[in-house]
Amino acid sequence: MKVVDQIKEPIIAEMELFEKKFYESMTSKVALLNRITHYIVNRKGKQMRPMFVFLTSKLINNGEVNERTYRGASVIELIHTATLVHDDVVDESNKRRGFFSINALWKNKIAVLVGDYLLSKGLLLSIDNGDFDLLKIISVAVREMSEGELLQIEKARRLDITEAVYYEIIRQKTATLIAACCSLGACSVKPDSEEVEVFRKFGEYCGMAFQIKDDLFDYGDAAIGKPTGIDIKEQKMTLPLIYVLNNCSKKEKRWVINSIKNHNKDKKRVKEVINFVKDNGGLDYAITKMLEFKDQALAILETYPDSDYKNSLQLMVNYVVDRKI
Repeated sequence: MKVVDQIKEPIIAEMELFEKKFYESMTSKVALLNRITHYIVNRKGKQMRPMFVFLTSKLINNGEVNERTYRGASVIELIHTATLVHDDVVDESNKRRGFFSINALWKNKIAVLVGDYLLSKGLLLSIDNGDFDLLKIISVAVREMSEGELLQIEKARRLDITEAVYYEIIRQKTATLIAACCSLGACSVKPDSEEVEVFRKFGEYCGMAFQIKDDLFDYGDAAIGKPTGIDIKEQKMTLPLIYVLNNCSKKEKRWVINSIKNHNKDKKRVKEVINFVKDNGGLDYAITKMLEFKDQALAILETYPDSDYKNSLQLMVNYVVDRKI
């Protein structure tokens, strides 16, 4: 059995019902929108985010979820899908999970409007049902994700990023959404409990580990959705690179920065930078940090009694750092 299927096992019924509710939450009177949302739903990814919502709810609430949990999962998936649609426009990307992106098939203008539509649908789903506590969690996540992306763009221009700033970027850009999934799951069943914050932290640690793993793919030959060296080509400062820049000679630092600024389209030069990072301990350092975040997430789960939901969340945390794609 695949790891993702093992993780899903204790929430299989919830995930099936969720998919139905999620599709219903997207419907519109505009035929074009329905064609596009149908295309999106049929090319769904692993659905890690709703899985985090349901597993967290069931872990802390004796295996029970409620309608708020389903709405929370739908809102998160709507917002996440909206950000992916917009990201593909920003990145001028024609593929998403091996299929054509929305902007590739229907052009940028329609893709931007579809992203806006999904975002508004997510917000209205919370408002129409009076889930203002869930709406606050989601709205904070959207704000932070936008700030994280812009902070990364600002820093990429100057290539002056420190490790602390890097953590702030990935916390906002990636970890915030996974943190929102877990705190939504907790908040949907125990609205005013301390567990809402506990599981926000849990999700944040998972998200940090997830993003560092993504950064590491840039230095490997794994068959994921982005080719090796693309972060260097796009002048994105990742943890292996930051570590090496902070621990090499001034001459080497000048060469690396010059390579990224002025020779980032040169395949041979990019390969040289990748090898330099590998040879100077950049990957080993990033792996160590990734495992620290993983252990912090697992430590939170240890405070809960054993259950299928706890086991699935532990599998999920390990999957984040062990995955090949």
